[in-house]
Amino acid sequence: MDLKDFLAQTRADVQAEIADRLSSAASPYPYDESVFAEIVMAHMAEIGMTFEPQVCHYTAKAGSANVKISGYAVSEDGDQLDLFVCLYHGKDTVQSIPDSEAKTAAEQCLRFLAKCAEGKLASAIDPSSEVYELAVTIQKTYTKLDQIRVYVLTDAVAKSKNFKAREIQGKTVKLEVMDIERLHRHWSEGKPRDELVVNFIDVSGSAIPCVYVPGEADYDYALTAIPGETLRFIYEKFGARLLEANVRSFLSASGKVNRGIRDTLRTAPDRFMAYNNGIVIVADEANLARTQDGSHGLAWLKGMQIVNGGQTTASIYFTAKKHAGIDLAKVRVPAKVIILKSDNAATEETLIADISRYANSQNAVRQSDLSANTPFHIEIEKLATTTYCPDGVGRWFYERAAGSYATTLAREGATPARYRQLKTVVIPPSRRITKTDLAKYLNTWAGKPHVVSLGAQKNFTEFTDDLKEKEQQGELLMPDVRAFKQMVAKAIIYRRVQSLVRPMFPAFQGNVATYLISVLAHRHGSEIDLDRIWLQQDISEPLKDALRALAVQVNAVLHQSANGRMVSEWAKKPECWDTVRAAAYSALPTAVPERRSQTPVLQTEH
Repeated sequence: MDLKDFLAQTRADVQAEIADRLSSAASPYPYDESVFAEIVMAHMAEIGMTFEPQVCHYTAKAGSANVKISGYAVSEDGDQLDLFVCLYHGKDTVQSIPDSEAKTAAEQCLRFLAKCAEGKLASAIDPSSEVYELAVTIQKTYTKLDQIRVYVLTDAVAKSKNFKAREIQGKTVKLEVMDIERLHRHWSEGKPRDELVVNFIDVSGSAIPCVYVPGEADYDYALTAIPGETLRFIYEKFGARLLEANVRSFLSASGKVNRGIRDTLRTAPDRFMAYNNGIVIVADEANLARTQDGSHGLAWLKGMQIVNGGQTTASIYFTAKKHAGIDLAKVRVPAKVIILKSDNAATEETLIADISRYANSQNAVRQSDLSANTPFHIEIEKLATTTYCPDGVGRWFYERAAGSYATTLAREGATPARYRQLKTVVIPPSRRITKTDLAKYLNTWAGKPHVVSLGAQKNFTEFTDDLKEKEQQGELLMPDVRAFKQMVAKAIIYRRVQSLVRPMFPAFQGNVATYLISVLAHRHGSEIDLDRIWLQQDISEPLKDALRALAVQVNAVLHQSANGRMVSEWAKKPECWDTVRAAAYSALPTAVPERRSQTPVLQTEH
C-alpha cells in the first residue's frame, strides 16, 4: 500500500470511527481532528513510543497568543510527560506542510506547557474541563519531571520530523512530528524500529571495535563493547523505543540488580565491563568501517533494538542523570549484536523472541518479554480464522503479529470487489482485536482495572505473566470455540462501554470505562450471559441504560477517592481498585436480558 492509499485508508478509518460513535451513543458529533489524534496516540502507545494516552482537546488564548493541546501521556512514576497537538487537514491527496506550520503547532503546545508550569493557566480553566487536572498536575510536579516531549500529529507530510529542543522553566523539551509519512512506515511495515539509526562515528568519534562473524543462515553476528556515554546518549535520544522488541521497561533503581549497576557506576566505573553480563542487540542492518587503530569496527546500526539488557541501559541513563559526578568515559558495556537477514517478518519475529528467551541478561528474561509467540495466542489466531459470526459470513480478526490485518486484506483482497467485501463485511476494522486489546478486555473482566490503567504494554506484560504462571502450575487450558466466543463477548462489552462513557464525562473516560466493567464483572460476572452477547453481537438497551447509571456512580467514586490527585494516575494504584470495588452501587435491574439469574448480591464488600 503506497502513501496515497494509506492516507485514504486513514481518512476512511477516521470516518468509520465517527460513524460508529454516532450510531452507538447519543453523543455530539466528534471532530475529525479529535478522532485522528486519538487513533494516532493509541497506535504510538501500542508500539511503545509513549505511555497510556489521555484525550484532552483544549484551545484558548493566553494573552495575545494561542495555546492548544490534543492529548497527553504520563509515565507510571509521573516523571515523564508527553504532550500531543494535532494538525488535521482531511484532504483526499497527500499534502505537504512547511516546517513553519508544524512549528506553530508545537509553539502553541509549548505555550500551554509553560503557562501551566508558571501556575498561570490552571486558575483560568473551568474545573469541569477535561484539561483542568492536567494543568494542575503540571503546575505541582513540573520540577520533578525528568523527560518532556511534544509531538505534532498530522495527516500531511512534514519536511522535518524533529525540531531543536526547547528550554521551558529549566527543563529540556524535545519536539517531534508524527506525520502521515512516518505513520505510514509504522503501520504498513509493522516495524517501528526501522527509524532507529545509530551512527557510532558521529556519536563516539569513530567506529567501535568489534569481532564480526558473517552468518550462513538468517543472521550475522558481532561482538563489541559500547562506551557508556554512547549508550547513555542513544537511550536519551530514543528512550523506551529501544526496548520495543521485548516489550520491557525500566523497573527502578531500587531493585537488587539495578541498584548494583548504579553503585558500580558511582564507585568503580572502570570495572563495569568486568562486572556486567552485557547486553544483546538485534538490528536490521549494519555497516563496518575501520577504527582509529585500523581494526574492524561497527560504523552504524539501523533498526537497533536491545532485547536483553534494557535494565542496564536505562540504569546507566538515569544514574548519570541523577548523579552529575559519574564519569561514563571509563564505562564500557559488553554487547552481542545480531544482524537480521530474513525477509520474512514472521520468521524474524520468532527469531527475536527466541533470542530474548535464551540470551543471558541482568534480570532473568520472562515469558512476558516475548510478545505473542505462545501457543495461547497462536490458538486464538486459529480460532478467529475458523469461527464465524452468527450471520455465517463475518469473522473477528485476531492480530497476533503487528501488521497482519493489513497483510491479510492485501493478500486475500485480490480484486477491488473482494477487498471491499473483506473490509466491510467479513473482517471490518471494527472486529479487529490486537493482542494488547485482548489483554485489556480480559484483565478488565478479571478485576484488574488498575493494571489496565498502566497502559497497553505493561498490562500485556502482566497478562502474559499470568498465562505463564498458569502454564507452570498446569492450570492453563487452551481456548476452544466457546471460550473464544466469550472473549469476543467481553470485547463487545468493553467497546460498547467506551462508546457510552465517552460523551458522558469531560475527562478520564478510559479509566471510568475499565473500572465500570470491572465493577460489573465483580458484582454480576457469573450472571452475565456472554453466549447471548455473542449471538446478538451487541448488548441490549436495558443493559446500556444500567451501565450509564453505574458509570455515574463509578466516576464519582474515582474522583472522590483521588483526593486531588489526577484520576488517571490514581487509577493505576491497587488501592484505587480496592476503594472502587468496596463502594456501594445500584443493583443491576432485573429487566436486563443479559442477566441469567436474579440472585441478590451484596451491595458492599468488607
